Amino acid sequence: MARLELKNHQVWQDLTEILENLDSNRLAQEHLEECEYKVCGYWDDEDEYYETITLPRDLDAELVSSSIGVSQKERFFQLKFFLIASSADTTQAPNNHTQKIGELVLVYNENLEFVDENWLLDIDSPMLMK
Repeated sequence: MARLELKNHQVWQDLTEILENLDSNRLAQEHLEECEYKVCGYWDDEDEYYETITLPRDLDAELVSSSIGVSQKERFFQLKFFLIASSADTTQAPNNHTQKIGELVLVYNENLEFVDENWLLDIDSPMLMK
């Protein structure tokens, strides 16, 4: 029986090229602007409900992973970002004036149309307005 190896298959090269040429940071910033830097209807990990959480406007989205999903009927890709805010306290050490306040996962279909979002926020962060 022939042994199938995908590691050198053209599909991986094609997917890598697509993800490298995708401006994921722009997608994240557009999403934040579209939702007006607000997360509505958020349940935290202790089952506490928040009607609206307002994110700081000086937020950076750092891409930490990307993945492609394929089912029998759908193909999609998922981008995971760390949400990093700048602290107003400039008396801290130079590398300590940014804080990770959460994560955002964006899901798009094969036509690059937005499908879903998933937020994981550090609800105790003083940079979030609840």
